[in-house]
Amino acid sequence: MILLIRHGQSTANERRELVGRGDPDLTSSGERQARALAPYRANVVALWTSPLRRARATAALAFADLEPVVKESFIEVDYGSLEGTPLDGPRSPLLSRAVRDHEATLGGGESLASVDRRVWRELDTLSDDPSSLLYSNDSHLAIVTHVSPIKSAVAWALGVDGSVAWRMRLDNGSVTCVGARGAVVQLVSYNVLPPSDND
Repeated sequence: MILLIRHGQSTANERRELVGRGDPDLTSSGERQARALAPYRANVVALWTSPLRRARATAALAFADLEPVVKESFIEVDYGSLEGTPLDGPRSPLLSRAVRDHEATLGGGESLASVDRRVWRELDTLSDDPSSLLYSNDSHLAIVTHVSPIKSAVAWALGVDGSVAWRMRLDNGSVTCVGARGAVVQLVSYNVLPPSDND
């Protein structure tokens, strides 16, 4: 099983800004979200993380007993000139173009199709190896990453075009699980939020 974890809330998330390769810290809420992942520690024997600080901090708080492997393939999309755009404002024409064209670069940075290629290449390596943790029932791989790579992984698991990403919502501190039955990759769960102290 692979657990795909979106990092806890960052300061840019709190400000409702588009954040890609920017490297903001977690907020105190983001740190709480990371600690709330404790129930998912069971049977996680390997940990990958994006190189960005918000993912690494989430991984350290959630899986303090594991040494993470930093994976560039799971870094967030590069939004280029769209970095920092308010999410509640009018949609940029550059963003609108990317919704229509999966190969369009976001603000001159990276396309979501490019994210798909790097994420799918990594996941294909796991699916091609019958001894990988993807096929294990009782030993899991956790990957702490971002919205775009997780949505890309979901598209990979479902065998659908990556443009489906625009039709999915993914919350901070959520867990998405991908597994396999025989040779068939399956989406087990999506955007599950652990119980918080207030629940």
